[in-house]
Amino acid sequence: MQSRSKVLFLVEVAIFAALAFVLDLFSFKAWAQGGSISLQMVPIFLMAFRWGWKGGLTTGLVVGLLQLVTGPYIIHVVQGFLDYPLAFTLVGLAAVTAGSARKAAKENNRAKLIGFLIIGTLIGSIGRFASHFVGGMVFFGSAAAPGQTVWAYSLIYNGSYLLPSFIASIIVILILVLAQPKLILPKK
Repeated sequence: MQSRSKVLFLVEVAIFAALAFVLDLFSFKAWAQGGSISLQMVPIFLMAFRWGWKGGLTTGLVVGLLQLVTGPYIIHVVQGFLDYPLAFTLVGLAAVTAGSARKAAKENNRAKLIGFLIIGTLIGSIGRFASHFVGGMVFFGSAAAPGQTVWAYSLIYNGSYLLPSFIASIIVILILVLAQPKLILPKK
């Protein structure tokens, strides 16, 4: 029975990572040098709520590696790590509220469920933002306007696409999970 659960987990990681990759193809490119408004974080969030830490972090890592091998914008190996594997793995931090969200779903407590989904999605989005923010300050600070600090540049640049992506993601997650709460309850 345990091996069936492991196989199911791996299949779901592959499917949700592929879905994230496809959703990124339909993104709005906010900036020429990278950064787009998309729903690609939604499958990572769903895996984080569904499977907890291992689901969110593993799916995020796979998505980051897919991004890394399919046309990344890299100027330094550390920047590549920050903007791809690490950034998307950190989206899996949404799992911090997974147990509470699943409990609320089982109890049909919609108010708590909504709160835990929003908090988890926010934490995962902040994790991704933090990784891009550091990479932006260190490796892209030279693109800042004269007189603009590198931290302000990175904040504005990365916030300009990650904030709308967070908002779009939480709307979709709330619609999906409220319509079908079992979506975040894994079959083991």
